[in-house]
Amino acid sequence: MQASTVVIAAGERSIEAVLAAEALRRAARQQGVELAIEIRSDQGVTGALPAAQAAATQLLLVGDGEADASRFGSAQIVRASLGEVLDDPLAALALLAATSATASTANDGKHIVAVTSCPTGIAHTFMAAEGLQQAAKALGHAIRVETQGSVGAQDALSDEEIAAADLVLIAADREVDLSRFAGKRLFKSGTKPAINDGQRLIRKALAEAGVQAGAVAAARTTEKTKAAGPYKHLMTGVSFMLPFVTAGGLLIALAFALGGIYAFDDAHKGTLAWSLFQIGAKSGFMLMVPALAGYIAYSIADRPGIAPGMIGGLVAVNMDAGFIGGILAGFIAGYGVYWINRALRLPRSLEGLKPVLILPVLGTLLVGLLMMYVIGTPVAELLAWLTDWLRGMQGSSAILLGLLLGGMMAVDMGGPVNKASYAFSTALISSQVYTPMAATMIGGMTPPLGIALATWLFSNRFTAEERGTASAAGVLGLSFVTEGAIPYAARDPLRTIPALILGSAVAGAISMAAGVELKVPHGGVFVLPIPNAVTHLGVYVLALLAGVAVTAVALRVLKKPVTSPA
Repeated sequence: MQASTVVIAAGERSIEAVLAAEALRRAARQQGVELAIEIRSDQGVTGALPAAQAAATQLLLVGDGEADASRFGSAQIVRASLGEVLDDPLAALALLAATSATASTANDGKHIVAVTSCPTGIAHTFMAAEGLQQAAKALGHAIRVETQGSVGAQDALSDEEIAAADLVLIAADREVDLSRFAGKRLFKSGTKPAINDGQRLIRKALAEAGVQAGAVAAARTTEKTKAAGPYKHLMTGVSFMLPFVTAGGLLIALAFALGGIYAFDDAHKGTLAWSLFQIGAKSGFMLMVPALAGYIAYSIADRPGIAPGMIGGLVAVNMDAGFIGGILAGFIAGYGVYWINRALRLPRSLEGLKPVLILPVLGTLLVGLLMMYVIGTPVAELLAWLTDWLRGMQGSSAILLGLLLGGMMAVDMGGPVNKASYAFSTALISSQVYTPMAATMIGGMTPPLGIALATWLFSNRFTAEERGTASAAGVLGLSFVTEGAIPYAARDPLRTIPALILGSAVAGAISMAAGVELKVPHGGVFVLPIPNAVTHLGVYVLALLAGVAVTAVALRVLKKPVTSPA
């Protein structure tokens, strides 16, 4: 083995740090290697490494405490958790050997494999992939990118490509299954760095990537990075929930189109319209909240969290706690399973029972009993109040909510603020509240369409390149892909973004004031012709036209003429 340096950064877990150090020493002696181990905890530093040794070729960094990483210099860092080292120290040391073999064959041109994904799996997924491909080409690296979009993985990476890669780069805004990358140098990022500065991201990844430790115990839940906070877990749940919302909503709309607004009535039992309603409402919509809760829990605790999360979500549905109860159930199940897994120590012979028996059962008991006896009833009352309030909104209160939801869609065009508005509106569909969804979708369609109109009416405010891509932005706007406005906003954010927010807010306000309801969470203008998918269709189209016009005029007022418009 090439490397023999270990730093254990344990924070408050000083006893576990000492046990991990001893486990590594014993494993190293079995392989004829003596380790230099530094332990850093709240009790102080034991076995401090000289500066030169800390910056050695390779180093095993254990735990997530403060390690003073600046002193490691150009050392290649292999990461593992305390739990992984305690469970299987030999496997932890094997990660160093795998990394050493990779490093010995490295050259200036690296082989990179990447995965890009965003919560809705539409624009950011493919824009990040394009950014990485262009950046790798400019830097002289070979790259293969797998896009995990709304229709599943495209250009899927083969096992051979992963095995030959020098680096795995994950540019995703939701959780991605990392089990197939065990033992590879891996770096995680959001999609925005890949879109905005792919070259910088690749350089950072090559310098800071650590070895993915999933091979230590494939049946165990993976350690989540610090970047995977509650918002990312929520967006993972939303991304998996969306197909249920879309399928259920469209089938309900088709049922109404074929059998009228009372297609669900027993008088129509046995008809195609009645059957479509049963499939969409009683099956598709019934699974929305369990899917949301299950995949929030999956994002936190990996596969052992899915069953407790989905069961907790179904309990929330049965107690009329709706999407709020589902969100709470998902987080309780996820964090509950995560902490049970960390706290529960079993003999290695029984470790395989944890993900298939012990964790699902204990997690389900935890979330189910809490929902039944503590959380479910108060949340159901809260949701009932919220539902009544939203359905009864009229006048200034409806206009204010429309302004807020529509404007949020244009703030960052696919970023956290945009996704917060979208997640709120899609979740309300499960409670049969459809007006926020209408305001949200129209607010997301307005920015690219407003820009396309402005480039046509006020061409002197845009460069030739911007005018040339305006038609593509318009098509994206018609499809409810707000990200089509990003290139224009990035070039002149201080003038462009306020104009976009203004137009989207106006469109959302008109939609809410008119009480427009939209039962389908995506599709843009292409779902509008479906009977009963949207109410007050004429007013809705007028609201869209008004928002687009306001955006275009605001761009004319705020933007200055370009110096060379030709």
